[in-house]
Amino acid sequence: MPERRTPLYDIHVRTASEMVKGGGDFMFPLSYTSPIEEHHNTRTNVGMQDLSTMGEVDIKGPGAERLVNRLLVNEVRDMEPGQVVYSTMVNEEGGIIDDITTYKFSDDHFMIVTGSGPRKKSARWIADHAAGTSAYTTDITASIALLSIQGPRSREFLSSVTRDAHLDGLRFFRFTRGQIHETEALISRTGYTGELGYELYIPAEEAAGLWEFLIKAGRPFGLKPYGVAAMQSLRIEKALPLYGADIDESRTPFQVGLDRFIRFDKRDFVGRAALLRLQDIGLQERWTGLVLESSIPAQLGDPVYSIADIATFRERMFSGSEAGDYFDREAPGTHVGTVTSSAKGHTVEQMLALGYIQTTHAWPGSRLLVNVGGRPVLAKVTATPFFDPQGARMRAKGTRKL
Repeated sequence: MPERRTPLYDIHVRTASEMVKGGGDFMFPLSYTSPIEEHHNTRTNVGMQDLSTMGEVDIKGPGAERLVNRLLVNEVRDMEPGQVVYSTMVNEEGGIIDDITTYKFSDDHFMIVTGSGPRKKSARWIADHAAGTSAYTTDITASIALLSIQGPRSREFLSSVTRDAHLDGLRFFRFTRGQIHETEALISRTGYTGELGYELYIPAEEAAGLWEFLIKAGRPFGLKPYGVAAMQSLRIEKALPLYGADIDESRTPFQVGLDRFIRFDKRDFVGRAALLRLQDIGLQERWTGLVLESSIPAQLGDPVYSIADIATFRERMFSGSEAGDYFDREAPGTHVGTVTSSAKGHTVEQMLALGYIQTTHAWPGSRLLVNVGGRPVLAKVTATPFFDPQGARMRAKGTRKL
């Protein structure tokens, strides 16, 4: 597939250290300075990321609410205008089409925001199900840029540059409209970092000018851009799934721990019967957090094993700075899982991983082995999220410091 570019591509090429291809074949900034510095700055001040790779599908018409409610496992009929709801969309077998957020403007006007990787597939899925529903869908992604402003000083910063919007009173998972530097913006109190944060939906043709304005205006607040490397470490600390790595149509909401968003009291939605059957069957494996005793992260697809024996064996290193030394190593047993995501959690100062582990071995404290770089590495199953498990930071009512 040819590479795709956001409206801010030229700015990223000039300022980012490296561009990498990611979800949806878009080119993403890997980092601008240091991923570690960008991670810590987003946790302590303000970080800004270009998320224009996400998809936006506009849904209007007298059947809009009925269509959206049929597509989502969550409920939308009790949503208020200005509210955002998180949900998955599943196929008839219960496999995850996408995890999405839905914005309600009125009873006959919604917007679904899709992931970067499955954007086109999700837009087609929505359009196909709209036939005969008196709802009309439009993929407006090309006309929208999405900027994510995240961090404990994000409210303070945005309040200083926004007109016609009262951000102090904007609750978590609500949105409003405001004007920033002559640009009309939909301002949503949402994010993908686990911090107090906002997402700005703006016209694509005004994105470059607004980005440069925000970079300059944000300096007194410590605002710095961050790339996908910091995004990964931030979202992994919060155990937030990424489509393509952690979830796809082979996985169900139950396996990922997203079943709390399923509303079985709804009379009908796509995949309901399959999810009820899966609920009765129970889980064989679940998406699980691991803390690794490793200096490098695991890779997508790295196998996870049980420990064959409590006794350890002696392994001699034959190369590198450790050549000649012996190390105690637990012997790998049976294959019990697979890593889907891994990164150093710079806030919690641990090497973290997420993956699908057989339920027999997925209890907190369970000791396992992960094959990292061809060597068995000890891992411990750990409750997620690894950072701020109560979610106090993203629901903060005032400025917070780490």
